[in-house]
Parts: sequence; C-alpha cells; structure tokens
Amino acid sequence: MISPRRIFFSTGEPSGELAALALGEAMRAADPALRFSGIGAEGMRAAGWDLYADHTGWASLGPLAAIPRIPKLLREMWKCARDLAAAPPDLVVLIDFGAFNVRLAKELRDKYRYVGPILYLFPPGAWLDDPGPARAVAARALPLTGFAHQAEFYRSLHLPIAFFGHPLAPRIAARPQRAAPPSDGGTLALLPGSRGDEIARLAPPLREALALVRRTRPQVRARVGAADATARTILERVFRDVAETEICDGLQAAIRDVDAAWVASGTAVLETTLSNVPTIALYAITPLLAAHARRLMRRPYITLPNLILDREAIPELLQERATPAELAAAMERILRAPEEWYRSVGALRDALGPADALDRCAYYALTVARAR
Repeated sequence: MISPRRIFFSTGEPSGELAALALGEAMRAADPALRFSGIGAEGMRAAGWDLYADHTGWASLGPLAAIPRIPKLLREMWKCARDLAAAPPDLVVLIDFGAFNVRLAKELRDKYRYVGPILYLFPPGAWLDDPGPARAVAARALPLTGFAHQAEFYRSLHLPIAFFGHPLAPRIAARPQRAAPPSDGGTLALLPGSRGDEIARLAPPLREALALVRRTRPQVRARVGAADATARTILERVFRDVAETEICDGLQAAIRDVDAAWVASGTAVLETTLSNVPTIALYAITPLLAAHARRLMRRPYITLPNLILDREAIPELLQERATPAELAAAMERILRAPEEWYRSVGALRDALGPADALDRCAYYALTVARAR
C-alpha cells in the first residue's frame, strides 16, 4: 500500500485552521512522510505548512457583510479549484466555512470532474436540519462530523457521514474547579470574537459590563483575547484607557487563571467550557440578520454546549439580552456561586464522544487518502 504524501486543507477562519492543524498533527503521527498545504493563516505558517492562501479577513458576520468579500472569495475559489484539478493532492480536506468550501467542492466535481477524495470536516448546518445543504455536501465529499446530532440527521436522509466524536474535545484539558473569588475581586476573560465586525459590535458592551462589575468588585482584573494582529489593533483601541486590563494573544492566554469568561458564541465557547472556565455566551447582530437567523434556527439555543446538551447549560445572552447590565448580572451570579455552573456542564465532555476521537478521525482521513 502506497502511503499518501500530499494533503490539502481549506479553512476560512481561526477555528477551522485550529481543526486542520490538530487533524494534520494526528495524521502525521501515524505517517511522518505526509506533507501539508492549504488555505489558512499564521498557524499554518508557524507549523511549517505550505500556505496556499491566507484566509485572514475572509470570514464575515452575516450575508450582508459578506457581499463586499464575494468577488475576492470567488476568484480565490476558482483559482484553488483550477490548481487542485491540475495537480491533485492525495486528499483534499474542507473544514467548515460552507460559503467557500461547498462552492469549492462543487467546482471541483461539477466543472473539473475531479475524482480525487474530498473529505469535509464539520460540514455546514450542523443544527439546521436542512436536507438541501446536506445532500449538496454528501454528493461531492465524504462528510465527517464532530456532532452526533448531525450524524443522525444525515443518516435519516440515507446520506453517508462519518462520526467518531468531536476531534478537538480530547485536546482541551479541563482545569480543576475553582472556588469563588474574593467578594471584591476576581479575574475575568473577555473574548468578543475573531471577526472585525463582531469585535466592533461585542467589545463595547463587554467594556461597559466590566465597568459595572467593578462597581461592586473594584479589584477585578481583566484579560481580553485577541485572535490575531488585526483583532489586537481593534481591541487595543477599545480598551486603551481601561485599567487592569491586559490584551492577550489567543484564547488560552486570555483564560489562563481566570475565574470566569464572557465569550462570543462560536467554537470559543466550546473551548472555554471544556477548559472548565465558567462561561457566559453572548452574541448580537443587526436586527435584519437576527430576524433571518430566527427563521432558520429550529432550536432555542445557538451556543454549542447548549445545543449539544439540548438545554441552557451555560448562560446565553443574545441580541436584546446582550446588554452591559445583563452581562454584568450574569457574571456576578457565576462569581458568587461557580459550583452551579460546573454542575450544569458536567455531562458535556461525555456527550462529545470518546477520548480517542481525534486519532479515529486521523485514521479515517488516512484510509480515505490511501483508497484513491
């Protein structure tokens, strides 16, 4: 059996790049001869991968914000499809970012009649139960999900899908539970997202919420997580005159030794929750986008821990509720009684599958690549 040598990953934002790096590392542990390339950012560069294109600035907050980016993304997608068809790697791995990756899969299969294996990790619409996108993905790629619910939905449509558990969950260590901080202090993490438009929308109310908490807890310290250099620039402007507030590079640096965190809904909420950091999720978009999202959503929650457990395991403050006053009140409740939060999320890790999920995903990806 000939071992594969070239694996191409396509990601569109930091969470996807993180998944690509984790899967690539696990694949290389089984086959050190592998070479990786792909669409990513600084993480791929630092890992020594061949960076095909930098996705910084590609992701947007909703379809209206995406409109100015569409011409560039289409050009990048067409070029990528052409280049992959001209020099096929042993495996193409698409990760999340459906606005780009579903189109890339269609372009490869429908225009270029590409016959090489395409694996889609975290296919879009995990919680929307929409047959259209599911069929579009399954017709052109092998879907690999990290969520049992999505696997069940695909199978209900008689579509192929692989599920071994969430591949990133085993890599996130849970720290020991912490007691309540002193009544006048504590350390908080503020994670207002990775996209420029969501940071601009969420950072100001978080700044105000921090000020409200400090009225009763004057010794509170804060760490603000910046996903990349662009995010750091925005956050330094928002928090430049806020005392005892540190801008940190990356999520893990921001949550180190904190008592609790406000986190923009997304993959970061799952990471902080699995890290055993008491977390409050928040999100806010324009009223027009919110109305559109409510028509699509079939569940009362949007944050991953709540979707996975099918209940409000962590506080979720969205739209009209994502006010400084409600954010501060929710934080005060957690700081006073963190044990209630720990008890609420206790079943999350087991719900995400076995501890060897990443290794199983890597083995599956290698099997798909070797079968071409």
